Amino acid sequence: MSHRSLVTNRVFAVLAAVMLSASAAAAGQRPSAYKAPRTPDGQPDLQGFWTNTTYTPLQRPKDVTREFFTPEEARALMQQAAEAESEQTEPGTILDVHYDFTQFGLDRNQGGMALNLRTSLIVNPANGALPPLTAEGQQRAAARAAARKRMGGPTDSVQNQSLSVRCIVMDRAGPPMLPGAYNNNYQIVQAPGYVMILVEMIHEPRIIPIDGRAHLPSQVRVLEGDPVGRWEGETLVVESTNFTDRTAFQGASENMRLVERFTRVADDTIRYEFTVDDPSTWARPWTAELPMKKTIGPIFEHACHEGNRGLYNTLAGARAEEKKAAEQAAGKTSSQ
Repeated sequence: MSHRSLVTNRVFAVLAAVMLSASAAAAGQRPSAYKAPRTPDGQPDLQGFWTNTTYTPLQRPKDVTREFFTPEEARALMQQAAEAESEQTEPGTILDVHYDFTQFGLDRNQGGMALNLRTSLIVNPANGALPPLTAEGQQRAAARAAARKRMGGPTDSVQNQSLSVRCIVMDRAGPPMLPGAYNNNYQIVQAPGYVMILVEMIHEPRIIPIDGRAHLPSQVRVLEGDPVGRWEGETLVVESTNFTDRTAFQGASENMRLVERFTRVADDTIRYEFTVDDPSTWARPWTAELPMKKTIGPIFEHACHEGNRGLYNTLAGARAEEKKAAEQAAGKTSSQ
């Protein structure tokens, strides 16, 4: 066994032990003894740097029937995921066009991790899966698929790429705030009347008023929604409405109503929950939950547009493949 494998195994053994001690919080047993420190204006203090990095999927895998893994099962699955994530792509292939983020220490197994024994981030419905689509939701999904087909493939033009690939807005960065392969860090800053959450991905600041104001008029639409916050005891509640049909979180409509809850349950942990309510898409609301772990700042600027060579290289690579195929076809034709 290599030195790296030994180190990796030891790291995961420690993680599994820590996960066992964290399982009560992960299992939804909500400690009542802890009370968060206060800001100068008397609100629960959520400030600092946090990460929600996890290998737990949004939806429970179909071959898993339990709500929680044992620490041993979690250790094995995390190790498998980390090894798969660290695999190198073959140089010169289409998959190798984008840089390998494991070379830069951005893969999840190299940093801090928000520990979670759940088999899915979705906690309601109990099966850990998204609710069924409504008839309207099915029709809209079919219409979007047809529109994508008319526009061609994702490499046919810049406009066919997602908003996140184009560095406009990152769908998983929020709201709601879901982790991905890297850049899963957040900075929370509180001031009288406001909470600011700086999202590392695309360096996106969320400015949340907590001064009792109403939502924007319904005709005003915002890619990331219009957030309005309030305190309910120890919990910061943020309700976002006024989304656009371009955001389409998990296929949602512009009528999506999102309620996020931030509760500091320990010095180093925030419980983050969100509920999606969109009768235009799903048969019922659904809720997900995950821990945010305290980490070390600062958050460095993610200059997405300035460094977005991946988008250019993807399109350039597609044009090169098309040219190569055309030349090969022309060669076969001339030889016949």
